[in-house]
Amino acid sequence: AATLNALAGGGTLVSFPALLATGTDAVTANITSSVGLISGYAGGSVAYRRELSGQRTRVRALGVASVLGGIAGALLLLVTPVASFRAVVPYLILLACLLLAAQNRLAAWVATRRATRPPAHIEITLGVQVGVFLSAIYGSYFGAGLGVMLLGVLGTLLDDDLQRLNALKGVLSLVINAVGVVVFVSSARVAWVYAAVLAVSAYVGGTAGVAVARRLPVSVLRACVVALGVSVSVVLLVTS
Repeated sequence: AATLNALAGGGTLVSFPALLATGTDAVTANITSSVGLISGYAGGSVAYRRELSGQRTRVRALGVASVLGGIAGALLLLVTPVASFRAVVPYLILLACLLLAAQNRLAAWVATRRATRPPAHIEITLGVQVGVFLSAIYGSYFGAGLGVMLLGVLGTLLDDDLQRLNALKGVLSLVINAVGVVVFVSSARVAWVYAAVLAVSAYVGGTAGVAVARRLPVSVLRACVVALGVSVSVVLLVTS
């Protein structure tokens, strides 16, 4: 899951079904997944430190929107009844699969847009702030597809190399999830044994994912995860 988050996003599509398979209820599984995968985002950001060079101003400028959106999404999840969340999860998974499946087209569109528009001074506009804020709400509430959403916002509204934007996406994802984790831990709804297993393996996976992302296409891996996500959503719809 953490490797996938570093590569393309959508790691929750792996960790969430795995936690459901243990018999954990949907809300607890989602919360535990968020807590356990936080180390993966940290590992990815450490590995991407070269591409993060010179982006401190951006991180600071978008940090407020990330924090506020992360808090809002986490609180929204905690007040959602388990049965209601279980009912909406299949559709959230399908949305994440759609985002993941469209990522190649999105990346190509971002690259084309960046190549054809005239050079401009890079600044954090209100549009970027709003886009990050809304992405943060979704990411803290469920998580799968957060990276794709953020990359779409950043790639559309900022002029920069795609790898640098991917690194920025990783840091903002870390902030969003870290804020959500603080809220979740205070709720006492974390399955700590599973979270500990995820945390250790996710750091390794997040670091390894960046190394792979710099060298290999991920279309096959993405297709496999989309297929897994669609299968999980169908099973949840049938059994709900």
